[in-house]
Amino acid sequence: MANSRRNGTVKSRAPDRQGVQVVHHAESEPADSGAVADETAGSGDHRVLAASADAADSLLAQARGLMFRRSIPNDYALVFRFDGATSRSLHMLFVPFAIDALWLVDGEVTKRKRLRPWVGLGRGEADTIVELPAGAADGVDVGDRVEFRP
Repeated sequence: MANSRRNGTVKSRAPDRQGVQVVHHAESEPADSGAVADETAGSGDHRVLAASADAADSLLAQARGLMFRRSIPNDYALVFRFDGATSRSLHMLFVPFAIDALWLVDGEVTKRKRLRPWVGLGRGEADTIVELPAGAADGVDVGDRVEFRP
């Protein structure tokens, strides 16, 4: 589902197994300020967006993305990591459910968009893209930080 104007390879530090959490930090709180108190709901200005994440760590996995899946769990994310920030696009062809997408550069949110099933399109500057269930990124704003924790 993720495309770019140039071919990029996935960075090795991308989540490669379930169990890696995707954590949101509001712009007013730095990412290294402490642990999340409630791992499901979060607290204060930070919260867990996804309790488990997979990496699209090959060109095939990047091209397939969430296509042909019937649904994804409420606490799941698919993460695309690339070498360098550039304009990256997403499509929803063969994805029968809505998602929230976050475009990140060095962990900072540059764009957030809800993509509609089958016809959604999005483009933004990113070195990382995170795909989440629709509604999971509510409250995430441009300028906020997102990090990955084991």
